[in-house]
Amino acid sequence: MTLVLASGSPRRKELMAREGLEFVVRPSAAEELPPGARPWDELCQANAEIKAAGVEVGPGEWIIAADTLVQVGGEVLGKPRDLEEARAMLQKLSGRAHEVRTGVCLRSADGKGETFVVATKVRFHVLDDEAISEYFERVHPLDKAGAYGIQEHGERLVEGIDGDFDNVMGLPMEELIQRLKACGALVT
Repeated sequence: MTLVLASGSPRRKELMAREGLEFVVRPSAAEELPPGARPWDELCQANAEIKAAGVEVGPGEWIIAADTLVQVGGEVLGKPRDLEEARAMLQKLSGRAHEVRTGVCLRSADGKGETFVVATKVRFHVLDDEAISEYFERVHPLDKAGAYGIQEHGERLVEGIDGDFDNVMGLPMEELIQRLKACGALVT
């Protein structure tokens, strides 16, 4: 079996490699649904399925596609368009709890597989403008849902989490490995 990661995300590649998984990368060019196109609890799952459908899979290959979103106070935060929007996102998250959801779609060439979602609650410190500016000096926020990466100086922002740390990075590895084993895509 060959695992195919439908993402160019360095974080997802890092997580897969850390677990010792052998995989190839074929980023999906599929257009994601924007926040608001579907209810919050369905959106990242739908986007993962769209991304999986956008990648060719051959015999013996399993596609892994994922989409991560942040939700705070009923508002869904994807990736910011610019630094101004990134700053506004961190201001919304400041001093509050929010939820990070990652939808993951596993599919084989013959259509077997499943889609699942993992949710993690994250609590932020209160952030002033100076703290946000200092964070942006260290981290590029534009390629990250909610404008932050927990693995990149996250201690400056995050007070605590309830759930899977890897999920906040963009791929819930513990659940993913269990699901890969259950569907026969990963043999140990």
